[in-house]
Amino acid sequence: MPLIETKGAASAQGFGEFAKTGEAVYIESCFSTWLYTGNGSTQTITNGIDLSTKGGLVWMKARSSALSNFLCDTARGRAYYLYSDWNGAQQGPSASNRDLTSFNTDGFSLGQNANADINTNAVTFASWTFRKQPKFFDVVTWTGDGTNPRQISHNLGSVPGCIIVKSTTRSENWTVYHRSLGNTGRIALNTTAAAVTGTGVWASTTPTSTTFTVSADNLVNFSGDGYVAYLFAHDAGGFGLTGTDNVISCGSFATDGSGNATVSLGYEPQWVLIKQTDGADNWYLNDNMRGMAVSGNQPNLSPNLSAAEQAGGYNTYPNATGFTASVGIASKNYIYIAIRRGPMKTPTTGTSVYNGITRTGTGANASVTGAGFPPDLALIKQRGASGNASVWNDKLRGTNRELYSNNTDGEFAGSGGLNSFDQNGVSLGNNTGNMNDSGATYINWFMRRAPGFFDEVCYTGNSVTTETQAVTHNLSVAPELIFIKRRDTSSSVGWFAGCSFTASTYGLGWLNLTDSVSPSSYGNPMSARPTATTFSVGPNTNVNANASTYVAYLFASCPGVSKVFSFTGNGSSQTINCGFTGGSRLVLIKRTDSTGNWVIFDSARGIVAGNDSALYLNSTAAEVTGVDAIDTDSTGFIVNQETTFNLNVNNATYIGLAIA
Repeated sequence: MPLIETKGAASAQGFGEFAKTGEAVYIESCFSTWLYTGNGSTQTITNGIDLSTKGGLVWMKARSSALSNFLCDTARGRAYYLYSDWNGAQQGPSASNRDLTSFNTDGFSLGQNANADINTNAVTFASWTFRKQPKFFDVVTWTGDGTNPRQISHNLGSVPGCIIVKSTTRSENWTVYHRSLGNTGRIALNTTAAAVTGTGVWASTTPTSTTFTVSADNLVNFSGDGYVAYLFAHDAGGFGLTGTDNVISCGSFATDGSGNATVSLGYEPQWVLIKQTDGADNWYLNDNMRGMAVSGNQPNLSPNLSAAEQAGGYNTYPNATGFTASVGIASKNYIYIAIRRGPMKTPTTGTSVYNGITRTGTGANASVTGAGFPPDLALIKQRGASGNASVWNDKLRGTNRELYSNNTDGEFAGSGGLNSFDQNGVSLGNNTGNMNDSGATYINWFMRRAPGFFDEVCYTGNSVTTETQAVTHNLSVAPELIFIKRRDTSSSVGWFAGCSFTASTYGLGWLNLTDSVSPSSYGNPMSARPTATTFSVGPNTNVNANASTYVAYLFASCPGVSKVFSFTGNGSSQTINCGFTGGSRLVLIKRTDSTGNWVIFDSARGIVAGNDSALYLNSTAAEVTGVDAIDTDSTGFIVNQETTFNLNVNNATYIGLAIA
C-alpha cells in the first residue's frame, strides 16, 4: 500500500486579510494558471489577479518549445527577470515596450518586443501568477551584508513551509528551504541534485511567522549581493468565509514498492510541484489547466529544465481530499507544494458557471470559445441528425475520455475528440458524428465546478457484497441531484440518477432510460442521505462495484444561479419560480411518476414564447422543433401542457434542473 501523509485541520491562529478587513479571501483572487499562445507582439493576460496594488510573482514557461522558465516579480520590478533553469544573475533592465511591460489590477501585459521566452509567435505557454497574501505567498528582497546569522523580515503572516532564494547579482544556484528538510537542509531549484544537509545556509534556525534566518553563505547573504526570496505558506488557514480554510500545503511523501503514494491535503489541488530529495531527478510541475486528471499520463514541465512539455513519468492524480503521486520509482522520498483548486467562492451569477454555445462542425481541429470561464464539463450533442450520442467530457477525467448518457457503455478513451479544456472553451479534434462532423449543427453546454452549484467526484468502488462507501465531495452543500456512471466498463442498468432526498427516502432513476423515478429507501444504490461533505453508495455494481472506477456529477440549488426543482402538472400552463431575476438559460425536465425522456432546453437554441428546440440526454434522437413546451419568465420559466414531451400532464410529477 502507498504511504499516506495526512494534513490536520486549518490553523486557527489569525485570519490574515479576513481578520483585518472582515472580508473573505479566496484562492481564485490570489493564484491563477493561465494558458496562452504567443503572438510575437503585444498581449494582455487578464486572469483576475491584482498584481498592481497587491504585488506578487508571474512565472511563465513555454509548453510547445524548449524555452527557459521566466520569473518576474513586483518587488524587483517588471524590468528584471530570472530564469529558474540556470544559475545566472537576473536579466534586465528591459525597455518599457519589452518583456513583461506592466503588472495590472487584473493580470499582466507583454510588450511588442517581448522576450522570446514568453511570447514567441505560435508557441503555447503556461503562466502561474502568485499574488502576495498573508497565509499564502510573499516576496522579499534584501542586500547581503555577510553577517551570520541574519534575520530577514517577511509579511507571510505564518511560518513559511517553503522559501526559494536566488542571488540577483551573481551566478549562484537557486536555494530552497522546505519544512520537510528541516533547518539544516536545502535543495537547488535549478538542478536535479538531491537535498543536502548540514550546510548551515539557514543558520540552523527554523523560520517564524515574521522572519527567516540566513547565514553568510554566498547563496543567501554575500556582502553587497542582491537577493530575492519567494515564500510559500503551509496549512495556515486564512481563506474562505470563516478565514480558516487552507489553500497551500508544503509537505513530503515516500513512495511504496510500486512508486506510488497517497497524500491527504483536506482539499482538491489544482497545482502540484514535486521533487525527489534522496536522489538526483528533475522537479516536476502539474496543474489542472494543462491536464492534471485522475488517470493517464499528464503533461509535465520542470522548473530546472528549458525542455518543452512532456507527458508521462511523474503523475499527480487529484481527488476531493488530496492527490495520488505515481512516479514509478520505489521507496524514495519527495517534497511538494500543493495549491487548492478554485473557485472557492459561491457564484452569484449563472453566466460565471454556465453557458450554451451553438456551432457548426468542421471535421477538423477547431476551438470552441465564448464560454466566459474555464469549463470543467463540456456536454456536447449533435442537433440535426439522429444516431449521435449525448457526450460528456470533463476536465477531471481528462481529455478524449467520453461518456454517453444515452447508453450503459463505459468510458471511451480514444483520440480526435475533445483535445483540451481551455481558458474560454475547449479544443476539438477531427471526430466526426458525435462532436465535430463537418457541416453538422451542435450545442455545447459548458459548466464550471463551483461551491453550491456543481461539483464532480471520481472514486473507486469498494463493495464486494455488502459494503457501503461515503464519498467525499466539495460542493459545500448537500447535493439535490446526483448522476453517477461507472467508467471502467459498461454498467448493468446505466447512469444512476438520485433526487428528492429526504431523511428516509429518495427518488431513484436512470439518466439513460425513460423509466419513472421511483421512491426508494436508503440502502441500495444510495445508502444514506447526502450531506454537505459526502454522498453514500451501497453494494450495487452501477455505483460501487469493488475496484471499479466511477464519476459522480452533483448539482444543488444556488440562489440566483441554479435551481433543482420539482412540481406537479396542472394540465395547462404554470410558472416554475426558481428565484431568478432574468429567467432560465437552461432547463432539464424529467417526468417521475411515469415514463418520459430527460428533456433539455436552452436559450442558445431558443427558450421563447413560441416554439422551442429540445434534445434528449437519454437518446440519440435528433432535435425536436416546432413544439411550444416552455416559455420565458423572469423568475424561472413557464411550462406548458405538451404531449410530445409528456410535460405538465395533470397530476403528473416532475423533477429537473434550471440554470439562470
